[in-house]
Amino acid sequence: MAAGPVLLFAVVSVAPSALFWAALRVPAACRWLRRRRAAPVPSEPPVEQVAADLRRVRRTLAQLPSGTPAARRIGTRQAYDELLVTACREVGVEHRLDGLREGADRDLERLRIEDALSRKGFVLS
Repeated sequence: MAAGPVLLFAVVSVAPSALFWAALRVPAACRWLRRRRAAPVPSEPPVEQVAADLRRVRRTLAQLPSGTPAARRIGTRQAYDELLVTACREVGVEHRLDGLREGADRDLERLRIEDALSRKGFVLS
């Protein structure tokens, strides 16, 4: 038996499936290659935006009237702390805000971070 007709039958049988599979997979492979070659997108906001947000939230925290509900006061303080942590990560300042509970130690850590950030060039007021 000759191998020619069997080989021809195999090519004719498999070729349409292989071409259809390739037609489905090639666009996905091209998108994957384009994403890989694309410039990385920063995951953090720009330092200027963090500094502006810090100033805005700090001003809001300082201007809360004395009758403000505790939930709003705590939420604003937590937002300020998160912005401080982001700013520390952006400029390489060590912080311990994650491990401290509310109280005098956390307040002192905030002051220390604000001082360290101002020495790095952040304008907080």
